[in-house]
Amino acid sequence: MKTALTLLAACLAAIPALARADDGTDDKYFVPQWLGAQYTFIDQHQYSLHSPYQGELSLRPQGDTARSHTFGAYTGVNLPMHLQIYFDVEMFKGEGVSGATGLGGLTNGDVIRSGSAGLPKKPYVARRFLRWSLPLGDETEDVEGAQDQLPGKEAVRRIDVKLGKMAVSDDFDKNRYANSTRTQFMNWALFNNTAWDFAADTRGYTDGVMIAWINPTWALRYGIYRMPYEANGQRLVPALGSASGQQIELTLQPRADGWALRLLAFRNEARMGIYRDAIAIAQATGQVPDIVADDAPGRHKYGFTVNGELPLADHGDTGLFMRAGWNDGRTESFAFTEVDRTVSGGFQLSGTHWGRPDDHLAIAGVIDMLSPAHRDYLALGGNGFVLGDGALHYGHEQIIEAYYNFAVFAHLTLSPDFQFIRNPGYNRDRGPARFAAVRAHVEF
Repeated sequence: MKTALTLLAACLAAIPALARADDGTDDKYFVPQWLGAQYTFIDQHQYSLHSPYQGELSLRPQGDTARSHTFGAYTGVNLPMHLQIYFDVEMFKGEGVSGATGLGGLTNGDVIRSGSAGLPKKPYVARRFLRWSLPLGDETEDVEGAQDQLPGKEAVRRIDVKLGKMAVSDDFDKNRYANSTRTQFMNWALFNNTAWDFAADTRGYTDGVMIAWINPTWALRYGIYRMPYEANGQRLVPALGSASGQQIELTLQPRADGWALRLLAFRNEARMGIYRDAIAIAQATGQVPDIVADDAPGRHKYGFTVNGELPLADHGDTGLFMRAGWNDGRTESFAFTEVDRTVSGGFQLSGTHWGRPDDHLAIAGVIDMLSPAHRDYLALGGNGFVLGDGALHYGHEQIIEAYYNFAVFAHLTLSPDFQFIRNPGYNRDRGPARFAAVRAHVEF
């Protein structure tokens, strides 16, 4: 904790000097600009639950309490010829309840950054990428400085290219009401589409290329990224030719302050196992199925998602959102979590209605599902990387989450959060599970 606070203090101390180094003009090249820093603290309690049996990756039946801390510092540099470089450093301390296992929709999105138990709890490079923007016309718009966004002007019609280390979800499956685990919904099934098994190492980052064709009313994005060598692994394959995760997404948004619809398709190639093959081997040998033992290169997984948002009032601060996703469920869940089909939706209400315009109240529900092959594998005692009760009486995992985001002052928000989950880990024999949390988020 002392090391973490020292890092945050150093980051905040650097803000004035970096701010003086830039006068805000577009011709200021090669000068690093401070884009922000953040600290998020989450104290979450899992209540005890009905649990007649348990496996290596089950929710702890006696309950659990865990605290997590994430720190981040974000910088960027303008270069000539429409080039920019971004460099982000983060650090994670703490853990998630029940070791961040036992659910398809895990309850604390920040524990993605914790990685596996063997990863050191010290600063690491989260993003390190080059961005090139090619204007396709003379019309421009002002953009404010933010994480991984230098302030200035951008062409409203342009080609964007990003190359380097980043998170795939930085550019795909975005949603104004359910996009950030640090200020919005905390459950993994609500800040991303859980059926989209996007390329990432254990912490949630990878190397790759993203190309986007941006227009005022629509955008088309394509990305190809390195996959991990093994499920939920920190080691990435050496080259895109070895294994890759590809996605293409069309965004339709006729007005900047209006509704948006995003349609995404993905295809992964990696060293994955096939559930039916692992089951067949286990039945022939009289053993418990082991999907990792069936891993082989050249295996594929594909899927589709839809993502919508509908502003209703209060300049978009009040609105609705939804997501739905499907993947083939034939090969093992590999990078994000263990979900093969999902449907979610929710509502955000602005605090304007009770005299606190910077506050938000939100509630959402999720239904996560498994493919028949995936559920049969778990029912026979197989383990994934977040699921494994030793047996399975299958039922859809059903999640409700509600939070209130209280703006204490300009840079600090506090959020009580409650989650209720039926059939945790898709198991009717277990639960229901209840979780209560308090989240503090500081951002500059």
